[in-house]
Amino acid sequence: GVAGDLFVHLLSGIHLLTDSLGPDTIFASGQLCYWKDGRDVPDVMVGIMHYPETKEHPEFQVMLRVNFVSGQGDKGITRFVGSEGVMEMLDSGFVLSNSIMAKAPGLGGWDSFHTYPEAMQSEIRRQYEQKYTPEERKRPVKPGVKYTAPEGFDEHLEHFKNFFGGVRGNATLVEGPEFGFRAAAPTLACNDSYFQKKIIQWDPVNMKA
Repeated sequence: GVAGDLFVHLLSGIHLLTDSLGPDTIFASGQLCYWKDGRDVPDVMVGIMHYPETKEHPEFQVMLRVNFVSGQGDKGITRFVGSEGVMEMLDSGFVLSNSIMAKAPGLGGWDSFHTYPEAMQSEIRRQYEQKYTPEERKRPVKPGVKYTAPEGFDEHLEHFKNFFGGVRGNATLVEGPEFGFRAAAPTLACNDSYFQKKIIQWDPVNMKA
C-alpha cells in the first residue's frame, strides 16, 4: 500500500536525524478516493505516530500524509516544526527559519484583555509592565539558515555507493537491517490501523507489536 511504499522513506530520514528507534503508538485514517479499479488499499492516507521520550530525544509526534490524486501533482515536502522554528527539507539541502516567542506572554490582541473594565485593564497592564521589561516583551530575532549541497552532488549516486559498499563488506552502514525494519514496521502498522480501525501499539526497542 501507499504507506509501506512512501512513509518508510520519510521515517528513515526522521529516525536518522533524531537518532530515534521509532514510535510506540500508530494510528492511520484514509479512504479509497479515486482509483476505484478493484484495488483494496486506500489512495489517500494520514498516519499519526507518537514517539516517547528517550535519552536521545524528547517526546514528539509525527504526522504523515499521502495523496495519490493530489491536485498539486507529484510534489512532496518534509517539515520539522519545533517551538522556535521550522526546518524544511529540500531535494538538495534544507532551509531553517526561526520564530522565537518573547519571554513575556502577549497582552491584548486575541485574548480577553479588552473585555475587562478600564480600571481592571489599567491594573493588569501595570502589573504586567512591572513584571516584564520592554526587552522581555520583544520577540528575539535570529537569522535563518539555508544549506545547499555542493554542485554536482547526486543523492542517488551516493545512495547506491553506500549500498554496494555495504554489500561488499567494506563500509559501515547507518541504515542496516534493524534500522530498516524499525522504519518499515510502523509504516505497515498504518495499514493494520486502517483496516482494523484501531490504534496500534509498537515496541521500537524490541521490535514487537
